[in-house]
Amino acid sequence: MRLRLSWESQTVTWMKKLILRPSFGWQCLGLVNWQLYLDLQGRAVEKSGGSRSSFLKATTTTFHHAINESEKASYVAHINNYLAEDKFLKDFLPIDPATNALFDLAKDGVLLCKLINVAVPGTIDERAINTKKVLNPWERNENHTLCLNSAKAIGCTVVNIGTQDLVEARPHLVLGLISQIIKIQLLADLNLKKTPQLVELVDDSQEVEELLSLAPEKVLLKWMNFHLKKAGYQKQVTNFSTDLKDGEAYAHLLNALAPEHSTHSTLDAKDPTERANKVLEMAEKLDCKRYLTPKDIVEGSPNLNLAFVAQIFHHRNGLADSKTTTFAEMMTDDAETSREERCFRFWMNSLGATTYVNNVFEDVRNGYVMLEIVDKIFPGTVNWKQANKPPIKMPFKQVENCNQVIQIGRDLNFSLVNVAGNDIVAGNKKLIIAFLWQLMRFSMLQLLKNLRTHSQGKEITDADILNWANNKVKKAGRTSQMENFKDKSLSSGIFFLELLSAVEPRVVNWGLVTKGETDEDKKLNATYIISVARKLGCSIFLLPEDVIEVNQKMMLTLTASIMYWSLQQQESASDEGEISDEISAEGRKNETGLSGETSDLAVDSESSKTEE
Repeated sequence: MRLRLSWESQTVTWMKKLILRPSFGWQCLGLVNWQLYLDLQGRAVEKSGGSRSSFLKATTTTFHHAINESEKASYVAHINNYLAEDKFLKDFLPIDPATNALFDLAKDGVLLCKLINVAVPGTIDERAINTKKVLNPWERNENHTLCLNSAKAIGCTVVNIGTQDLVEARPHLVLGLISQIIKIQLLADLNLKKTPQLVELVDDSQEVEELLSLAPEKVLLKWMNFHLKKAGYQKQVTNFSTDLKDGEAYAHLLNALAPEHSTHSTLDAKDPTERANKVLEMAEKLDCKRYLTPKDIVEGSPNLNLAFVAQIFHHRNGLADSKTTTFAEMMTDDAETSREERCFRFWMNSLGATTYVNNVFEDVRNGYVMLEIVDKIFPGTVNWKQANKPPIKMPFKQVENCNQVIQIGRDLNFSLVNVAGNDIVAGNKKLIIAFLWQLMRFSMLQLLKNLRTHSQGKEITDADILNWANNKVKKAGRTSQMENFKDKSLSSGIFFLELLSAVEPRVVNWGLVTKGETDEDKKLNATYIISVARKLGCSIFLLPEDVIEVNQKMMLTLTASIMYWSLQQQESASDEGEISDEISAEGRKNETGLSGETSDLAVDSESSKTEE
């Protein structure tokens, strides 16, 4: 029998529930009256070191963050343009940028989910989005949970954004998320896989490797400088702000890319605002939408300038195909390796490390980002005094970092036979993927282990996860079972849909589920599974192809994520049950006193009426 928590520890836990799950506060009202509720609420806060008044004010406290109205107008124009024909949103568009309509529309979560699909088509199965005209709080929360988990899965950093922030449509956070989503859309083609013609920017294989490791915005700058140099422009553009303020770089770039629209009047303009206006007029002839103003160029708005240069790249990149085949051998990753690289990249970025990973195989080679990731998962395991911070020019310094990574892996009992730091520095893809997989798996098992309601501190194994899933489905009255995480029957998607339904019966709409017999039906089910799991609250990074092809690693992570979410709910319910019992006892104990207080309040009320 579990020991009952002390009243002090329970009140702190209860307070956390009030903050994280406001609906729990209303559940308490069914157990005791409002006066007792406030009394216990105050005791909980005081126990945590706060005060009753500060707690009551916390939900209404407003922090004012400056909003860039020009950026807001640009994002609204982007949304109006790309979502104008959406069946659901067309009734709410176009949005007026001069009002708060953007934030009002964002409160239900539909807009952000749709915008994610514009940025990376197919990320969200739109059948999983709650799209009623009026959503209840649970449906709204589901949409925002789906949005945040999907945003992480396409590379957004959402470490400091929660569903409540989106429900309240806090302007600076909503605009920050929209900015990231649009940036991902605009920079999607700035890599060698999508645009192999980018090899024209480099001269040899070593430079190709450097190009592979560059962030998309750095590739965009490299592309811009490539054309500016050819056009005879002497300056180097190093940013999307101060270096573009005078408009000269834009004028030279557009003259080089679109000689048919070339004019000296742009360069001859003495006033920067006049030149900026002529630049925008010229860009419109290339069908670049006017999402920024001459003022934005002159003031050096980095986000809007980046978006503008990206638009120019999409409409007229000015690159030839002559070198494309020369470096074809550089891009020989098979589909599964590419998908796993993508999965690990987004997973690593979701942890909130300082270094943003653009290409796993290139960015981990100096060892530093690996140390950051390890430290995020297991704080205190990295000896930062022995770590070498980038930029690291000496190869042996990179090896030192990677050796420490490997040693930590051995301390965690990873399988690293004949693996050394040199293998990471050399960019051995197979070994890098193997290490990252063990790191992700170990992190996942630790999360499950730390849930007291299930493991009691015991080590969790793959077999435990498998047995839990099969038992969960069986107890729900379903017949599907999986033999292992390589079971080919998983490709139909039926087992995972039954598992999701078992942990939350209302989350799966069975009218949308296919039998999973044809390739098309399997893909429909797989896409739906991923979106439903994210809608619940699972942080997963796999693709539909991983389900269809039964990628063993991804099947384990999917099952473990569902298990973790389910056990979290059980633990939460257990805490609430204990606290509710304690609250009921307090209610009975104080019933007489509270009745007296209530009578006094009634008398005071009557007295005040008489006095009036």
